[in-house]
Amino acid sequence: MEIETVKKLIRKIMRQRSSDVGRTRKSELYYENRNDILRQRNPLAEKLEKQQDPANPMRNADNRISHPWHQLLLDQKAAYTMTVPPLFDVDDEKMNDEIVKLLGDRYANIAKDLCVKAGNAGVAWLHVWIDEKTRFFKYAIVDSKQIIPIYSKRLDKELIGVMRVYEEYDEAGDTLQVYEIWNERECQTYSKKKAAIFDEIKEHQMFSEIDLSTGEIVGASNAFKHDWGKVPFIPFRNNPSEMRDLTRYKKLIDVYDKVYSGFVNDLDDVQEIIFVLTNYGGQDKETFLSDLKKYKMVKVDDDGDAKSGVNTLAIDIPIEARAKILEITREAIFTHGQGVDPQKNIGQNNSGAALKYMYSLLELKASMLETEFRAGFAELIRFILKYENHDADVTVKQTWTRSAINNDLELADIVAKLAPNTSQENIAKSNPLVEDWETEIANLEKEKAQDFRAQDDYRTDEKLNLNGDEADE
Repeated sequence: MEIETVKKLIRKIMRQRSSDVGRTRKSELYYENRNDILRQRNPLAEKLEKQQDPANPMRNADNRISHPWHQLLLDQKAAYTMTVPPLFDVDDEKMNDEIVKLLGDRYANIAKDLCVKAGNAGVAWLHVWIDEKTRFFKYAIVDSKQIIPIYSKRLDKELIGVMRVYEEYDEAGDTLQVYEIWNERECQTYSKKKAAIFDEIKEHQMFSEIDLSTGEIVGASNAFKHDWGKVPFIPFRNNPSEMRDLTRYKKLIDVYDKVYSGFVNDLDDVQEIIFVLTNYGGQDKETFLSDLKKYKMVKVDDDGDAKSGVNTLAIDIPIEARAKILEITREAIFTHGQGVDPQKNIGQNNSGAALKYMYSLLELKASMLETEFRAGFAELIRFILKYENHDADVTVKQTWTRSAINNDLELADIVAKLAPNTSQENIAKSNPLVEDWETEIANLEKEKAQDFRAQDDYRTDEKLNLNGDEADE
């Protein structure tokens, strides 16, 4: 790809990137419980700081309490769908074992992180590659803020390219802006110093050139050819429209933070009695407080005005109104966020139907995620099949498990009643005590074989005993 073509492509795409990155970063801040209220200006507090009397007793408090509602709702979805990550089956037992081996121990953690990243960015990205030294299959999550996808204009919206933009340091310690451009055949890299103008972009030599006859590194290049036959990046969409979770309830969280923080500020501001002095006869407020504490009385001037004296001022806080709006806002956050409110009371009814009702909104959200993630995980498995030189044009069966409160006794009763008319595989999958249905079926087959051998040995012993008795006769 010519350098001028690269510049043209980057200029065109970067125009729309900044706003998208900003929205993703906003979601990440809310996930870290650093909501907008912590960064908003407080004009009243700034005005008080400029006053000559900084000890003004009215409205000095500036508490800012940030509530992690976004983290709670997103972690609920991640735990509900990915605590037990999906299992895969390609109708080949040996290949199934190889898939588990290549996914490795980090698979469960990566699956959970994909859910969190997709919730914050609208879409999470997984990159697959073959390690240059070990030739082992590798995969890892790429920060969504670094990825700019390029789709075809056809109806299937095929991923035809990916641009990855990130920063790294050169040998002199200067920050470089690196651009990786991937297609189905190769990757080309370019860079420029962060402070430099855009026209100073140049080829970025980050790939090693190896002499195939000796295996030695003979140089460096900005281009790298791969054999995947497709772009080695996999999108995991949060939902069909790639909407971020925070979009649904951000304003509600802001209202809750604002009302709660204002409530705390009022309590701080009025926790002490405010004295109103009329015709006070002392010199300053220190004398007033000293006389009040020492003599339990205060000196006032009598100028014939009956209004002379000391009064107290108290501010009434509308507790009921604020408590009500906090309650309504909390309920709206869980409704719009499609989550499970841990304070929601379902009474004494712990039947399966009642529990399903409690999880209904979360299940709706999780099902939308599963529909999109199934396509992403299927693509990951096909990359593994390609790496293993196995036919990748196969149906990838996926088993998803929800992590929710269940009435195990009720489930066990249902399984027992349906057992005579249900396959052994489905019984193992539905058994509440079983985590890996394939292992359970293998154990059952092993026990059946042992019972068969035991019965066969018993029949053999009985036959020998019978023959012995007949011989004695």
